[in-house]
Amino acid sequence: MNKRINNKRTATTTAWLEGEYSRIMTAAVVNSHFREMLLTNPEKAISNGYAGEIFHLGSEEKKHLSSIRATSLADFARQLTQAQIGMMSYAAD
Repeated sequence: MNKRINNKRTATTTAWLEGEYSRIMTAAVVNSHFREMLLTNPEKAISNGYAGEIFHLGSEEKKHLSSIRATSLADFARQLTQAQIGMMSYAAD
């Protein structure tokens, strides 16, 4: 039963994180200033938020995003996807 509860929490957390990552990527697509900040200083971009909105990420997620070094939004998205896959496989263990 505990495994079932943990799986439900993991699925809920994963869906929530995907929503936050989607919000970050959407902000980067629609605003060139936010996009440049995300590419040059992801930690600052995430901490500052966008248009008065804050991004709700845990310390591990912030750490992963802050470690991304990308020269384009497509490259950032690719690395973000790889980080998500890594976190999901870690959570499954």
